[in-house]
Order: sequence, then C-alpha cells, then structure tokens
Amino acid sequence: MTNRSTSAPAKAARPSAPTPSTEAKAALGWMHTARFLTTAAQLHHLPPLEVPEIAFVGRSNAGKSTCINTLTQQKQLAFASKKPGRTQHINLFSLGRQGETDAVLADLPGYGYAAVPKDDKIRWQRVMANYLVSRENLKGIVMMCDPRLGLTELDETLLEVIRPRVEEGLKFLVLLTKADKLTRSEGAKALSIARLNAGGGEVKLFSALKRIGIEDTAHLLWQWAHPPVAATDLADATPEPAAEPPADTPPAEPEVD
Repeated sequence: MTNRSTSAPAKAARPSAPTPSTEAKAALGWMHTARFLTTAAQLHHLPPLEVPEIAFVGRSNAGKSTCINTLTQQKQLAFASKKPGRTQHINLFSLGRQGETDAVLADLPGYGYAAVPKDDKIRWQRVMANYLVSRENLKGIVMMCDPRLGLTELDETLLEVIRPRVEEGLKFLVLLTKADKLTRSEGAKALSIARLNAGGGEVKLFSALKRIGIEDTAHLLWQWAHPPVAATDLADATPEPAAEPPADTPPAEPEVD
C-alpha cells in the first residue's frame, strides 16, 4: 500500500501592495517639481500664461491643501490655514524642470466656511466664478469633496458654473478625500453617487494617510497637461513634399544658344 502525504497544501502568498507603474512614477516626479510662482488677491493680478493650468477647488476642510502637498510630495507647498476660509488668495505653482514651466497648479481659496464674513463670501464666490469661466489657459479642475458629507449646495453651484466649459472639453475630476475613513462598501457607494452628480467628470477615491489614489491622480494630471498630439496636428505641421512631374512627361531638352 502506497503511503500518501497528508501534509496540507502550501498557502497562497498574500498579494503585495501594487507598485506604481513607470508612467505613474514619472508623473509623481513631475509633480514633485512644483514650486511657488505667485499669489493674487484679484483676477487682474494673475499673470497671463500660455501653459496649461489646473485648478484645485473645494469646501474649506475638504482636504485641498493636504491633497496638493501629498501629490507634490512637499509638506508645506500649499498653505493650510489654522482658520479655514481665511486664506483668500489664488496661489499659483509652476511645474517643470528648473528654469522651465510646462504647467501650473492653481490653489483657489476654500469656500463655505461659516466663520467668514458674508461680504467676503460673496466677493470670493464672484472671483472664483469669474476665474473658472474666463481663465483662458485653464485646462482642468480638481474638486475636493468629503464623501461623508457629499456634494453640498455650494459644490453643486460650482458644477453649474463650469458645466459649459466641461461640455466644451475642460477636464474635470472629483476627488473623494479622506477615503481611509470609509469601508469598502461605503467607498463604492460614494463613488456611484458622485459619478451621477459629476456631470461627465471623473471621480476617484483619495487618501493622503493610506496613499489611496495618489499615483492615479498624478498620472491623470500629467495627461491633462501633456495631451497627445492629434494626427491632424501632425499633418498640419509636416511640410508637403515637392511635387514631381508625371512619369510620362519627357525631360525638357537643354536650350542651345
């Protein structure tokens, strides 16, 4: 009688955490080049720029500054005020190699905080609306949202403001911040609800603490700032070859003086 082994089969190895792809690593390296460019209290103080600009917006306490600092791997690039809603400037950060700028991040003031005087709220709502509607080099908007609160009335108002530009091709992303505080089922539900209200924009879960969505977001923003060159653009940029004489046309005979 043949003895059979009674040893239990080896357990499958637990899958390791996914590592960033080559593209994601390059995008994170690009984001890390972010450096302060300028700050402006009024729209006419912003410099006219031709490079793509990506704006970060959101309610106060939604995690906007934390998100920017996490994506750029810099702890104090975006200023997080101890009094939410008190920072009332548009801050620009340039991206690219030293001495070069190939894109700009715009950190807009948080909105909706009760402690801010009503007149200041109204003034900044106008400034932000004008910026989002009229900034010519604006190529994308990232809106922070705490999924436990959902989209507020002010968030929905902002969506209505930018809807015409989104329909014309403006990129739009809703980041559901503090995703580490959600269970898997809560996260899936929050994604489904946000997608219904995003008006054609993309939606991602994001957590600086658990590093959820960081690589994907960085890669998406890199793609926004570096869109692929369309075939028609390449055709327009390529000079046409010189016309050749028809094959059945005999060569011209030299003239004799």
